[in-house]
Amino acid sequence: MQEEKQTQAMDIVRLARDTKRPTTLDYIKFMIRDFLELHGDRRYSNDLAIVAGVGFLDDIPVTIIGHQKGRNVKENVKRNFGMAHPEGYRKALRLMEEAERFGRPVINLIDTPGAYPGIGAEERGQAEAIAYNLYKMSTLRTPIISLITGEGGSGGALALGTADRVYMLSNTIYSVISPEGCASILWRDSTKANEAAEALKLTAGDLYEFEIIDGIIEEPAEGAHKDYEAMAKKIKSVLVPALKELLALDVETLLERRYDKYRRMGVYSEGDGVPSQ
Repeated sequence: MQEEKQTQAMDIVRLARDTKRPTTLDYIKFMIRDFLELHGDRRYSNDLAIVAGVGFLDDIPVTIIGHQKGRNVKENVKRNFGMAHPEGYRKALRLMEEAERFGRPVINLIDTPGAYPGIGAEERGQAEAIAYNLYKMSTLRTPIISLITGEGGSGGALALGTADRVYMLSNTIYSVISPEGCASILWRDSTKANEAAEALKLTAGDLYEFEIIDGIIEEPAEGAHKDYEAMAKKIKSVLVPALKELLALDVETLLERRYDKYRRMGVYSEGDGVPSQ
């Protein structure tokens, strides 16, 4: 049974990484009307690993932001395999703050192995950019919904993941490290990735059980890439009512609930039944 669970976890990892999966631009095509892409962080450059802009989800004006991978080697080099530089996260934050000023809700689509760890990215403040996004998103005075559509890797995912509602597609992962990286550190053997995948509890089912995410959007058995339009329609059917519910809240209630959501994470009970942290 344990071996079967490990295989299932690693199978989901492979599906989450499948190059045929819909990307942010695919979902925008089928979900967002009159999309206008906006560029640049106004400090350094425009990071193509992050797509961001405005449009309409049904009749709701939204800001939508997401990691963007490529379909082939050439596109992935252009998009840096969905691994954003600090200017990508600063672009995202610029758009989120603009959304706050205009009262637009924010939708974040997450699909990245992690933030880019190159020397240039570190020199330009990669860790600071991620940390500042976490700080600002925790108090952003407009609704935020985040959806993991593929890989939710480490701080690169968290930089778009602090939200009022966090959803995952059923064949996606959300974790502090990849199974291969975990296996290399713990056992000095990357071939133990199957075992690591189970230990990390990185699947949507695991994370919903731990109350880290708020819901799972089911994919076809073959994966989201079977029918892009149908998958986008299913996502839209979840996002629209969720946004309407969040938009009905006054700002102070919205922020209080967001704060409480993250304060509850990691709470556990010991023998006497008294919650501890």
